[in-house]
Amino acid sequence: MQTGRPSPGFIPPHGGYASLASYQKSLVVFQATRYFCERFLSVKDRTFDQMVQAARSGKQNIIEGSQASGTSKEMEIKLTSVARASLEELLEDYRDFLRARKIPEWEKTHAHAQRLRQLNRTPGANYDTFQKGIEHPDPGICCNVIIGLIKVTCFLLDHQIASLENAFLDQGGLREAMTRARLRSRGGRQ
Repeated sequence: MQTGRPSPGFIPPHGGYASLASYQKSLVVFQATRYFCERFLSVKDRTFDQMVQAARSGKQNIIEGSQASGTSKEMEIKLTSVARASLEELLEDYRDFLRARKIPEWEKTHAHAQRLRQLNRTPGANYDTFQKGIEHPDPGICCNVIIGLIKVTCFLLDHQIASLENAFLDQGGLREAMTRARLRSRGGRQ
């Protein structure tokens, strides 16, 4: 899905971030982080702003990378990697929250972690899909649900980055597309 004007030339369709699973999950992570911070952290706590900004950066860099992809595959890969790094930072903030309160992080075999994996497979999953866990009165459950969502988003971004790398190796970037388009328009003339 492209959000800009159609591209009959060498600039490929771009900007379809809303259809990316990584964006959809990052939006849930951002919304959940806002809720979590407003509920469990003081607005005066420096961590409050850092966590919200890391969640926002994860989401926004996916958008920016998707939009930049039409003219710069390098920028798309860089921004998608920034999104991934921001979410890793956020993951550590949630783990710090658990450690400070001596709350265990769920193992993969934990019943709630298994339920979260099932919910993550729900087509079109959004905040409402995870709301019961995100808004649970127990901060340990709330935090672990968001950790699970961040892990899934990071997994998706890792695969997205690998796919972008492979696409670049196969197809090149804008310069190669421009050269191919120019040669086609010349019809092989020198």
